[in-house]
Amino acid sequence: MLHKLAFAAITFLAMGAVGCVTDYAIVAPEKEVIVEVEKEVIVEVEKEVEVPLGDVWVDSFNQPNSLNGVDIVWVIDRSGSMHDDEPRIIAGIEAMLNNLPPSGWRLNIISADPSKALDYYGPQFFPIVPGDTIDDVIDLFDEVKLINGGYEEGFSAIYEYMTDTNSYAHTWMRPDAALLVVFVSDEDDQSTSDFPNPIPDFTNWYNLQRTAGSVFLASIVHLLPADSSCNGSAMLAGDRYMDATNYYLGSIVDICDNDWSAGVVDATVTIEPYEEYPLTYTPFPSTVRVFIDTALAPATDWHYDSATNSVVFDVIPSGGSLVEIGYVIQPA
Repeated sequence: MLHKLAFAAITFLAMGAVGCVTDYAIVAPEKEVIVEVEKEVIVEVEKEVEVPLGDVWVDSFNQPNSLNGVDIVWVIDRSGSMHDDEPRIIAGIEAMLNNLPPSGWRLNIISADPSKALDYYGPQFFPIVPGDTIDDVIDLFDEVKLINGGYEEGFSAIYEYMTDTNSYAHTWMRPDAALLVVFVSDEDDQSTSDFPNPIPDFTNWYNLQRTAGSVFLASIVHLLPADSSCNGSAMLAGDRYMDATNYYLGSIVDICDNDWSAGVVDATVTIEPYEEYPLTYTPFPSTVRVFIDTALAPATDWHYDSATNSVVFDVIPSGGSLVEIGYVIQPA
């Protein structure tokens, strides 16, 4: 939401008033001669400077930790209504692979049906790793399709997959790696027993799976009808998935979109510490302020790059810190 606010007037010390003062005296044998010499004297004057009025916007993010790579799990609704989405799922995973770093990551796919996510039903699938191709992704996806599963309980599925002592997850997931979970469903999460209060219960559990600032979420779901290009029912909107993803400032993609790649790429880049951050709008440069964990960051720690419309961090914010960038928006 835009806020019609003005930054407070900035007070600074102006320099430069000039006056005449007695500089020194010359003493002659017969009399004292006073000589007046004009000299520049610096006087400090408080002055208010007008800052442009306009809409104030704050961009914010949690700075990721730099850890030992990233483990990625796509939790995919395998109910019958998802059949038409299969080509976009493959294309979305391919877009992610094309934007991951050359090493350090692992990616696996599980069903959003909790029972089908566990290995005693058969899905002991080795993850996709650097060097694998889209053909390997297709083979993995085809294996997941075979176990199907009609329940749409993404929260419970990732919970069961990661916590069950017999789960194959323990053979490939790394406690010292970052964690990114991507939910894909054309209906909302329907988990019940594991998370009676869905959002706080799930986020509280998910926060504990890695160190602070190194867990991430993305969702590819039906948006509300007013925001969706194809969803006509509020009952189909992925509200729980979106609320949880927003909690982590993650990427949300409309499952109705023909191309998911932009949102998937956004989800991918959030797993690396930010050295610069693109702004949502074009600011008046003089109004840009950066806050780290609510404290104003020194102007020497960052600078605004007008060519890329981004804030560049000359001092990289610490992992886990909340970074907020406020500014007054230039009119279009």
